[in-house]
Amino acid sequence: MGGPALDELEEIRAKRMRKLMDQVSASNIDKPIVVSDRNFDQTVKTYPLVVVDCWAAWCAPCRAIAPVVEQLAKEYSGKIVFGKLNVDENPETAERFGIMAIPTLLVMKKGEEIDRVVGALPKSQLESKIVSYA
Repeated sequence: MGGPALDELEEIRAKRMRKLMDQVSASNIDKPIVVSDRNFDQTVKTYPLVVVDCWAAWCAPCRAIAPVVEQLAKEYSGKIVFGKLNVDENPETAERFGIMAIPTLLVMKKGEEIDRVVGALPKSQLESKIVSYA
C-alpha cells in the first residue's frame, strides 16, 4: 500500500535519526567503550571516528597506555570515541585485522580502518597522530 514514496520517506527518516543519534551518542561518551567480536562492526559504523585499543590483561605496555586512552577519551569526548577490544576474548576481530602485537590502536573512520598505532607511545605522540583525523 505504501509504495516507493513511503519507502523513500522512511529511509530519509532513518538516515536523519542515525545522524542525530551519532551526534548525541558521541557527545556523551567520555570513557572507552567495550568493543567485542559481536559489536565491533556496529560500533565502528555508528560513530564517525573510533579509536579501538586492542589489548590483553597480561600485556604490560597495554596497561601502561590504558590511562592515556582514558584521558584522551575524556578530552576528545564528542569528537572521537575510544573503544577497548580484549584480543584474548575476541580472537575473530584480532585475526581479521591482523593484530600481531599489542597494544595496537585501530583508527576507524566511517567503519573503515584509516590508520593504526602499534606499541605504547607517549600521550603527546599518540594524541598528535589520532587528532589529525578528527
